[in-house]
Amino acid sequence: MLQEQWTRFRNRCVWSWEGWVHAWQHEPSLRQWIVANLISGALALWLPLEPAERALILGGGVLVLAVEMLNSAIERAVDYTSKETHPLAKQAKDMASAAVAISAIAVGVMWLVLLYDLAAA
Repeated sequence: MLQEQWTRFRNRCVWSWEGWVHAWQHEPSLRQWIVANLISGALALWLPLEPAERALILGGGVLVLAVEMLNSAIERAVDYTSKETHPLAKQAKDMASAAVAISAIAVGVMWLVLLYDLAAA
């Protein structure tokens, strides 16, 4: 049983890595969010923030990457189903894109609150 669980864990790691590599190679928006996260992360580490505030910013950035990956997965699944334009396919893709935007807005709000707090101090 332990061997089976180890194999399952190893397979999940391999498949996750393959998904990451594919997204890195074929998704410009993921690379753009990575650049944004590097800038955001560097700023979070440079500014005099509390550890919990840094964790909030860094974790929020990682969540934006996760939502972007889900957006790409939804786009792939929809495109695989049909290349024809269909209102439901458009809605699915648009909602997935909106989820990325909402997660990014959430991180932006976090930054605004932290920067306001720093300026007020």
